[in-house]
Amino acid sequence: MTTPAAEALNSEQRIPTEKDVDTVSRQLGRPARDIVEIGARCVCGNPLVATTAPRLSSGIPFPTTYYLTHPVATSACSRVEAEGLMVTMNEQLAEDPELAKAYAAAHEHYLAVRDAIGKRSGVGEVPEIAGVSAGGMPDRVKCIHVLVGHSLAAGPGTNPLGDQALEAISEWWRPDVCSCAGAWDTEGPAPSKDKSRHVRTQAGDPEQKRIERAAKRAAEKAEGN
Repeated sequence: MTTPAAEALNSEQRIPTEKDVDTVSRQLGRPARDIVEIGARCVCGNPLVATTAPRLSSGIPFPTTYYLTHPVATSACSRVEAEGLMVTMNEQLAEDPELAKAYAAAHEHYLAVRDAIGKRSGVGEVPEIAGVSAGGMPDRVKCIHVLVGHSLAAGPGTNPLGDQALEAISEWWRPDVCSCAGAWDTEGPAPSKDKSRHVRTQAGDPEQKRIERAAKRAAEKAEGN
């Protein structure tokens, strides 16, 4: 029997409520998309990490399963990214074989838990992103937010660089201290229009998009000849 991939919350805690979805929308400043679970929660109960279906309702494959949503945490991650933490981590991966091995294992965990989430959410397998995790795994660091989201959702000891990033941002945000007060608008209406680049560039019928991309490649090849 395959051992289930580790997750920080139990099945009951992961169930998203209407209030959770509303809160995530307010945290992100846009409507929450295809949230199937809550991956991690603040000590007060608010969402920290939204678990997104591996295929959006629009048909778009979505590899970033764990999406860090808390504005204070995301701001702290952006801060350490700007300070060069990703460069340092990539150097560590190149120099430390044991760290590289543990990070590769984190990649495998991400894939396993995404498969499990796909099954229990009814989405099923998404072959377009098979073997593709997020954040640069398994051999690079490209996004601190992804690694922190993974560590929060999986629990300590799963993603070594996510755990390291949590330590790096602890001066500004910590998971054991509530930082929700004033972090997002709780009074006005929740965002109702999605202006994110992902939706602007990829909205529409996925099969039609595939046909359009194939036609564009064929045209470019013909021009090259």
